[in-house]
Amino acid sequence: MLTISRTLSLPESELVERFLRADGPGGQHVNRTESAVELRFDVVGSPSLPEEVRARLLARRDRRLTADGVLVIQGRRFRDQARNRDDVRERLAELIHGVLLPPKKRLATKPTRASKERRLVGKQQRGKIKQTRSRKPDFE
Repeated sequence: MLTISRTLSLPESELVERFLRADGPGGQHVNRTESAVELRFDVVGSPSLPEEVRARLLARRDRRLTADGVLVIQGRRFRDQARNRDDVRERLAELIHGVLLPPKKRLATKPTRASKERRLVGKQQRGKIKQTRSRKPDFE
């Protein structure tokens, strides 16, 4: 079980892991071992996710989310498979944990009188600076 919070955990059967060879430096060792991990989690078809969490997760428009609603997270940060496996699981848990709570509603506010005055004073000062830049011809 992958624990997300006290109330939400994902069973191992919903996580699909694939191991592949990591790219980058490492000499001959990197050509022989499959240390990189690709974790797939079906957001749309998961019975463990509450409907609100699923909707918020799909609404994020994450580039790791496929058109079918499958979240693909790749881990190749470390040189050994076990650490990469733990890393992708942590990142999945953080991603889901981030959408557990609904976003706060924005309260509409009005600018204060002092901020309006500061804005107008600033505009007047900028206008005066620009006026001094222009040369006015003397036709007298």
